[in-house]
Amino acid sequence: MGVLCRDTTKVRFFELIAAQCANHPVEVMTRNLPVSKAGYYTWKKRCTATISTEVAQVRLDRQAKVLAIHRESKGTYGSPRVTAELRARGELITEKTVALMMASIGIAGISPRTFKTRTTIVDPNASFPPDLVDRVFNQGRPDTVWTSDITYLTCGEGDLYFCAVKDEHTKRILGFKVADHMRADLVADCLIAAAAVRDQKVTGTIFHSDRGSQYTSTLVADTATQLGLSRSMGDTGICWDNAGAESLWSTFKHEYYYRHTFITKAELTAAVTDWVRFYNHQRRHSAIGYLSPINYEIVCTQANQAA
Repeated sequence: MGVLCRDTTKVRFFELIAAQCANHPVEVMTRNLPVSKAGYYTWKKRCTATISTEVAQVRLDRQAKVLAIHRESKGTYGSPRVTAELRARGELITEKTVALMMASIGIAGISPRTFKTRTTIVDPNASFPPDLVDRVFNQGRPDTVWTSDITYLTCGEGDLYFCAVKDEHTKRILGFKVADHMRADLVADCLIAAAAVRDQKVTGTIFHSDRGSQYTSTLVADTATQLGLSRSMGDTGICWDNAGAESLWSTFKHEYYYRHTFITKAELTAAVTDWVRFYNHQRRHSAIGYLSPINYEIVCTQANQAA
């Protein structure tokens, strides 16, 4: 405040009056101090204007940060995730304030719609492993339950299929592949990639899926056995019994895929790869304390080492 008046002595008197004005009349204090009443109110007005300008600048700076974070999320983050990102960057701010800022700017997050039951091709002659999950996908530790599914994609050159294997505790996509077919080797390749991420230390991990023919195939069964995985399938074969994997498709399609048009298969494949990188390294997940899967796994590792 001192910069508002060249006479620093007078400024100190003005600050004293401001501190005591609740206890003593301003007129009495200015009469007994070497400053005028008019001078005090002029100083106070300038201070109030400066504070208002500073508050407005802080608000503008925060709005700029909110907009930047929203853009970095590819327009998907709502106020909870934007708030988490701001706090990670050192901002002390409430979710309500962020929500009001986003509304004033005219931006909003994307809320994935409830996924629908999709058709799964079941081999009538296949035998099904038991359901080891019973819809409890997150069992409290990494590599306890992995889920997998295949989803259909399309572009100007034709159709593609996106297969992924996800850790249900950390939410990390461990293995994925995009191909122009949905044969069993698509799943097997993803499993091998997922195990490689975990340095092959996956003995006893539950591998849960739907009853699609790829997952009941001899190739996938043999691959799971070789890796030490315990196969699991839902009893009913509907989406809720593989909700962990289905929620991944809901996130991918509503936050990214449905919002873009792809011309070539190469373009779509590259886009999926970029999105998986964003999902694992940057996207904040409410289920894991608004951390990204990679950062959450680092926290888990540090906690285990400290225990």
